[in-house]
Amino acid sequence: MFTLQFISSLHYKTMTKLKGLGFYVYILLSEKDNQFYVGYTSNLYKRFQQHCDGLTKSTRNRRPLKLIFYEAYLYKEDALRREKYFKTSAGKRALKLILNKKLFKIRLNI
Repeated sequence: MFTLQFISSLHYKTMTKLKGLGFYVYILLSEKDNQFYVGYTSNLYKRFQQHCDGLTKSTRNRRPLKLIFYEAYLYKEDALRREKYFKTSAGKRALKLILNKKLFKIRLNI
């Protein structure tokens, strides 16, 4: 892993810099149901756009979405392992610890 990043709002300039840098595990927060979506991609900007445009079946009915967290990896296997972990009970608990203060600020729009 070469970066750990929190995002409270998506900015085009930031996202375009991320193209082609590796593999990403990302967390979306549904503003409709306050639930997380955990995913993996090699192009974070494009994948987030697909979610926002309703092109992803699993999040289509949960929009609007916010990209609240991502981790970047050099190797696909590492990103897939991390995504799988975040989908376990232990991973969900770890995510809540990692994101606890950030989620409070996001929900209050601070």
